Amino acid sequence: MYNLSCYNPSSFILVGIPGLEKFHIWIGIPFCVIYIVATVGNCILLYLIAVEQSLHEPMFFFLSVLASTDLILSTTTVPKLLSNLWFGSQQITFSGCLTQMFFLHFSFVVDSAILLAMAFDRYVAICFPLRYNSILTPQVIIKLMVSIVTRSFWVILPDVFLLKRLPFCSTHIIPHTYCEHIGVARLSSADISINIWYGFSVPLMTVISDVIFITVSYIFILRAVFQLSSQDARQKALSTCGSHVCVILMFYTPAFFSILAHRFGHSVPRNVLILFANFYVVIPPALNPIVYGVKTKQIQDKFILLFSLRKTQ
Repeated sequence: MYNLSCYNPSSFILVGIPGLEKFHIWIGIPFCVIYIVATVGNCILLYLIAVEQSLHEPMFFFLSVLASTDLILSTTTVPKLLSNLWFGSQQITFSGCLTQMFFLHFSFVVDSAILLAMAFDRYVAICFPLRYNSILTPQVIIKLMVSIVTRSFWVILPDVFLLKRLPFCSTHIIPHTYCEHIGVARLSSADISINIWYGFSVPLMTVISDVIFITVSYIFILRAVFQLSSQDARQKALSTCGSHVCVILMFYTPAFFSILAHRFGHSVPRNVLILFANFYVVIPPALNPIVYGVKTKQIQDKFILLFSLRKTQ
């Protein structure tokens, strides 16, 4: 039998990056800079999409949702990371830990689903250009977004209850900079097999299904592109997908590497895994608006116009 207090611990301790404690102040500087870039870049992107009538299209709506979830992903972890590294604020309440864990995993699953929705958008735009507006109507887009948020919510919500059922009597020290499901579950002395099974299989299979459908979408896109007779038409069609492909690679490649490294990379030093996990939650959110700003002419033009107007005022 476990003491009742074990089931509702007051707080946990996030130790930061073990073995690199004397470098914590210096490690925090690049994270702070990248976080500022991510916040400013995504806020500018959201502002441009909101105020510019020409950007009120399905692709840019999905991009605005991606920017919003990127802000949630980075803001869920980086401020606490910086307070830990710079001010030694290692304590986090149990409810705060569960909240951080939920929004961390939730935003990851939402991001994955948004990338799938954007792949579907490109598929319709290239394979059925004349029917684009009749297929991706506002009603269809709203239904897509509701289904994405609902699916992500119900996939991640069980993680919260799977942790709340566990007793935490032996230790409250988390060898990480933020709370994630399996890392917190491993602190418990009870059987966590269901946590491991659900925590790895269900979210992972959800994301893998997104990857499969994205791949299928791009197979159809490439087939349609290479059936075009004009070389210029091919290049134009492929260029509209360039930024999306870059974001897909930036999102999924480090994500799967991090998952596999944590699961099977027992020879990789723990501080390296923790550093990589922290860079993953801040670098893609910082690069996404830059990639779309550089590769999407409409956003690039509106960005230049915005700052040229401010200079003339």
